[in-house]
Amino acid sequence: MTATVLLTGSTDGIGLETAKRLSAEGHHVLLHGRGGAKLDAAEAEVRRAAGGGEVGRFLADLSRPVDVVAFAEEVQRSHDHIDVLINNAGVLQTPDPVTADGLDIRFAVNTIAPYILTRALLPLLGTTGRIVNLSSAAQAPVNPEALAGRVRLDASTAYAQSKLAITMWSNHLAAELANSGPMVVSVNPGSLLGTKMVREGYGTEGKDVGIGVDILARAALSEEFANASGRYFDNDSGRFANPHPDALDPRKNAAIVGIIESTIATVPN
Repeated sequence: MTATVLLTGSTDGIGLETAKRLSAEGHHVLLHGRGGAKLDAAEAEVRRAAGGGEVGRFLADLSRPVDVVAFAEEVQRSHDHIDVLINNAGVLQTPDPVTADGLDIRFAVNTIAPYILTRALLPLLGTTGRIVNLSSAAQAPVNPEALAGRVRLDASTAYAQSKLAITMWSNHLAAELANSGPMVVSVNPGSLLGTKMVREGYGTEGKDVGIGVDILARAALSEEFANASGRYFDNDSGRFANPHPDALDPRKNAAIVGIIESTIATVPN
């Protein structure tokens, strides 16, 4: 069956390679990027790999909640249904860690943007769709003040907290939807894969990006993940596993969602 897959952060790294893989298999792939030139180049690559599926594109700066809302509205105008949303876009190192809205860019892009986009697109995903959220082996207890933009953290700490935060809201949403919504799973695609983020953040070429591509494709489409809602897949061990203990506490998950919601409410529209 041909699926329509929206993949954020699909102009390089795991995102681009996953888009190429899915497109080559004949699926309809909706690309997202922050810069027009990179999005043009990515679209050209995916079209060359295409196996008959359509290729769409969306331009949005995920560090700005108002742009994420506009992005979601554009998707809603152009599509009445999508099968899979892969929240892949992520930030670690950047020369400008504070966004125009005063948020840490790691929380803005890695946690808050996918939350806004996912909530907005739930009607398009229906009960049979899938939401695949990129987590990480790096997970650290979330400082609510940092998530809300009132405390500054170093890059690695903010990244690790943002990845636990997306895992926590994934589990909260899965419990909230139960059997009435799409499958929601968080995935560590593999540690130190050879992406731009890893090269810039850790100074290493990293491992084969295909490791991450394989697991994202499986999470998006395989029967293995059909009943994975509310679970965490650790691709370092190659199995479903427990995330950080905080993500297994429904009260803590709800508290993180409350902070995300209140933070969104304070950002100018």
